[in-house]
Amino acid sequence: MDGTVTVSGRQLANKWLKTNALRSHPAIAPHIPPTSLYSSAALRRMLDLYGSVVLKPVRGTGGLGVMKASREGSRYMLRHMSSARSFSAFEGLRRAVDAKRRGRAYLIQKDVRLATVGGRPIDYRVKVVKTAGGDWVFRSMVGRLARKGLFVTNLCRGGTMLKAADGIRRSLSPRLVGVKKRQLRNLTRTATSLLESRFPGLTQLGYDYGIDRNGQIWILEVNTRPH
Repeated sequence: MDGTVTVSGRQLANKWLKTNALRSHPAIAPHIPPTSLYSSAALRRMLDLYGSVVLKPVRGTGGLGVMKASREGSRYMLRHMSSARSFSAFEGLRRAVDAKRRGRAYLIQKDVRLATVGGRPIDYRVKVVKTAGGDWVFRSMVGRLARKGLFVTNLCRGGTMLKAADGIRRSLSPRLVGVKKRQLRNLTRTATSLLESRFPGLTQLGYDYGIDRNGQIWILEVNTRPH
């Protein structure tokens, strides 16, 4: 499995293009949270459907600009980093979201209720790279535990890295470690084959996976220049 790694290659920053490609595959689509391009109508509709959504820039890394909007009783909440604001009407929420978007294109994604460790959400980064011989190999599989009080897990936002096995064991169950790691690897192989066929020239991919409290695996994002 080892070989000379090609570290340059095509970059694809547009999350919407990657999401649509992944949703086209019948084995991958069930692992993609419901996602829409941002509009005020889409935000209202998805809040009505799901109660809580994550908003993220179509182009961006490191958790920059990521927000969480939710409907809580008769009020709306908007969370960004460690701040939270409450609104009595949808229009107030919309204005606050638009102020933070600053005209940038955004995605709206159903909020996945991630499994937690000590009340802190955890997700997983799986990195694969392409060797000079053309084979894709796994380079890492790690858990990322959110800093206390935050919903984003990015290490540059104070998240803590731990072994994937430790994260699965502590957030779900020791008996699920083997099966979940195997499912992550199989899903990564299938998605990588699809993305390479759709976007030739890719040489490295970083998958951000969430595992919810029921053990369902979700592809939250795919990066073509993973850190």
